[in-house]
Amino acid sequence: MDKKEIRSQIRAIKKSLGAEALLAKSAPLADRLAADPHYISSDIVMLYYPLWDEPDTRSAITMSLNLNKRVILPTVVGDDIVPVEVTSGTQWLEGPFGIMEPQADPYNGDIDFILVPGVAFTRTLSRLGRGRGYYDRFLSLHPSAYRLGVCFDFQIVPSLPLEPHDLPMQNLITL
Repeated sequence: MDKKEIRSQIRAIKKSLGAEALLAKSAPLADRLAADPHYISSDIVMLYYPLWDEPDTRSAITMSLNLNKRVILPTVVGDDIVPVEVTSGTQWLEGPFGIMEPQADPYNGDIDFILVPGVAFTRTLSRLGRGRGYYDRFLSLHPSAYRLGVCFDFQIVPSLPLEPHDLPMQNLITL
């Protein structure tokens, strides 16, 4: 299967399950993250604010703030991810793709840990994104950050067509 077919197949499964079921499947995410040794040892973590069809990270964001970690979230500016630090007082606005984005100055420091969503993953930790390359470009700028993919069990596929710029994850949480 090519990338377009894989994306279409996964999108159909998500639509058939619906937002409520995907939210329920996301429930263990914060606990699974809290048990990850790389997350535990990281002071600066980049999470993401979820779309309706992605693993819900909102409880993980709250947990990370409560653990006094520096929490970074992506915002989209043009063709790039611009990281922004989140605090309990952060203001939010809907971004260009319907994703809630924190409103603050860009964060320019190091990032220890990045939780990476995707459309599909393989057991060998390859990742297929939504097709615009935002995370591929961003991850290449932060090669020392630990990359943990996160997905639902039905997003695991036997293989993916890969390109030279595709960075594998270093581990994967499957819900």
